[in-house]
Amino acid sequence: MDTLLRSPAASRAEALVERVADAPVLPLGQGAEPGAEAAPPPVKEPSRALALSDVIAVRSGPGEALIRLAYRIGIPGHAIAAPFRRPQAVRVTATVESPNRGDRMAGTALRAGHFLIHGVRLPIASFDFSVSAHHAPGVERVVHSFAWLADLAASAPRADGAAVAERIAGLWLHGHGAPGKGPAWEPELAGLRLVAWLVHAPLMLGGNDKTLKSRLLAAIAATAGWLDKRAPKEPAGLGQVAAWAGVVAAGLLLPHGKPRRLFGEAGLVTALGDMVGEDGGVLSRCPAAQLDAIRLLTDLLACYDAAEVTPPPALGVMRELLVPPLLALRHGDGALGSWQGQGAIPADRVNAVIEASGVRTRPLASAAGWGYSRIKAGETLLQFDTAPPPRAKHARTGCASTLAFELSDGPQRIIVNCGGAALAGGQVPARIGQGLRATAAFSSLVLDNANSTAVLLHGQLGKGVETVEFDRRQIARPGPSSNRREATRIEAAHNGYAGRFGLTHQRILTLSGDGTELAGEDILVPASKNGKRGKIGFAIRFHLGRGVEVQLSPDKRGASLLLPDGRLWQFRLGGDRGEAGEITLHAEDSLWVDGEGRPHATEQLVIEGLAQRSGGQFSWRFKKTG
Repeated sequence: MDTLLRSPAASRAEALVERVADAPVLPLGQGAEPGAEAAPPPVKEPSRALALSDVIAVRSGPGEALIRLAYRIGIPGHAIAAPFRRPQAVRVTATVESPNRGDRMAGTALRAGHFLIHGVRLPIASFDFSVSAHHAPGVERVVHSFAWLADLAASAPRADGAAVAERIAGLWLHGHGAPGKGPAWEPELAGLRLVAWLVHAPLMLGGNDKTLKSRLLAAIAATAGWLDKRAPKEPAGLGQVAAWAGVVAAGLLLPHGKPRRLFGEAGLVTALGDMVGEDGGVLSRCPAAQLDAIRLLTDLLACYDAAEVTPPPALGVMRELLVPPLLALRHGDGALGSWQGQGAIPADRVNAVIEASGVRTRPLASAAGWGYSRIKAGETLLQFDTAPPPRAKHARTGCASTLAFELSDGPQRIIVNCGGAALAGGQVPARIGQGLRATAAFSSLVLDNANSTAVLLHGQLGKGVETVEFDRRQIARPGPSSNRREATRIEAAHNGYAGRFGLTHQRILTLSGDGTELAGEDILVPASKNGKRGKIGFAIRFHLGRGVEVQLSPDKRGASLLLPDGRLWQFRLGGDRGEAGEITLHAEDSLWVDGEGRPHATEQLVIEGLAQRSGGQFSWRFKKTG
């Protein structure tokens, strides 16, 4: 098997560009053919590891390079762009028409006097906008990034929304006058906020309060200046990309902006290369971050259109690279799987962002760098986490989910992960947010109730899984060749329990060519030649989709799973009772968090027992029977 180490920050851009150039183009939402999914085309390996900027660098002559250098060392933009003229007053020089659309329901709630965030209504009149206020991370993100402006714009004509935008902006400015203080000045939120202000400038600046308009323009200029200094210092990730995007947007839409734009473009292209792994997935491994990155690039490219400036080719290429991995995490209902703390982001939100991007492509079958493998056969779709969790410096809401999987049959989800840790503090109680990041909240194997990777506070991760061995192949099923359809087998193993318990967890999943049968095998292998003595407790958890009714068989070695639309699947433990030893199958309560942040009571199947420290093997099977 090939060993997957966590990707370095630099992307393998040469291979990425070739993949995009060769990828077949499909209409929006169209996936693989109805039958077994074809093997992905081979991708040429680059001769060396390249950053995106090595392949699609920002092209500039000596004059532009000198301008960029002058701005970087602190010479004001107006002194470079127009050295013999007075600096122009701050204003937004063009009107941006972004194809991105907000949530009309959330915008209607704003006009009614409250934020609607993860299903929770927060009255604007009593909301604490002060620097010292502590809100749930999801609330802070929406409010301080001004993401709500897109929602407001989607809910009403500009004239009707301007007064609401003025009101909230005035309250926010009163609490955040000085740059750099409080959570609102996280570089990611500051960059997103500046882009939102500039994209929705007619809504922000279109009211009747002239004093507030002056304050807003001053805040735009101050934020751009603060990001000029902060963006180069930000570590790799979406935060750095958002900070540089704010710099570039200001360079495009504020007077004397060319020096700032050239400075920002160089930083942005490098940051994009550092944010993305070898298959186009962000290094946080978070689908919400992937979605945010696509949306941000769409807004930024709209700023280029408004300013009538040709963007660097890297921006369009990167947006095309980000889409296929995201599509791989869509289930049959169009919504995303629950990975790295996110809920099942709904189909309409995903489709809106993809449609706005204009990118039409297939889902990526196996994103080795991003770490999610996808198998589609018939109407059945499998998502499998086959990589280590993100490194601490990249994690947003890091989860110990290695070797977990999700399974769906058409629009019905059979096996899921709980999800929703990043939404804790809304309808998901904050006290359970940490538990939703644990291995037990995912459909995987747990040893001794311990996480495969340590789950720390504030979304961070500690020691645990460092490497994952991975192999994917097609297997011919026995029988006449005319009736034979190849099954897809994925084998992966992680070392997260090797240091503590001396065991490596190996999981083998085989999905039949017609999608009616998933065979699984969880194997515990001694990490060293001299295995330890004794036994250790284990649990293999299968969290069931919302609305799935479970009924255990009389012998307690199987279960019937009735899906909400009447489809029937059977689950069965492998081996006979004597071979299985002290192993039980039972059902327990669970929960699943949807894309709106609402928790739903569900159930889970649990295989539980004691395994030998010298190793063990546990097989199981899901089969569609109706």
